[in-house]
Amino acid sequence: MNVLAQLGIVVTGLVFAVVLLALNFWRAILFLFPHSVRVEPEAPADQMDLPLELAETATQLANLGFVPLGSHEERPRLQRATRSYDWAHPGERVFATAYQAADGSPRLYFLTPLAPEGFVITAGYRRPALDLPGGVYRSGSLEDAPPERLLRAHLRRMEGVTPAGDFSWEGRVEAGRSWYRGLGRKEIRRQNLQGLLWTVMALAIVASAFLGGRAT
Repeated sequence: MNVLAQLGIVVTGLVFAVVLLALNFWRAILFLFPHSVRVEPEAPADQMDLPLELAETATQLANLGFVPLGSHEERPRLQRATRSYDWAHPGERVFATAYQAADGSPRLYFLTPLAPEGFVITAGYRRPALDLPGGVYRSGSLEDAPPERLLRAHLRRMEGVTPAGDFSWEGRVEAGRSWYRGLGRKEIRRQNLQGLLWTVMALAIVASAFLGGRAT
């Protein structure tokens, strides 16, 4: 094989590795350091800039007895923040959080922190099902379910657990931080394992290219 052909193979491999790293390196960081995601308050309820795409969801939540709390942002390293909009139903001991997916479609999930530690999460989109022993962590989904049906499913899944007490905006932000620091780590790592594997492959390609170049 001549030098130009060898060079072409090396350059192609490096370009492929760079693309893999651009798409997956942040996921590898998230797998290794789930607690690195920053969860910060963004705006209180009276200043919440709700997107038009979430207006129907907000109306449905209001009809179910939820009151707006405010918005918060979640920012993984090397990524733009995702803005989420929060409501609470203190009587049912449930938070509702809506946000826009990457394609702009509305997404909704219900969240109940548990005492002394734990979460019940029910999403209206595909989400890995996870039920830890002792009922301290229950995560699941009902794809495309309307808020009323989703809430009923969430309340059923809360049977036998003890909700925490603070259903304020501050309590919602702290629940997000606690999730990333603690019981959410297993779910995050399950979701981002593939990103870690692709990152390792990309770094191996880069190392092979440089070590191979030195060997020649």
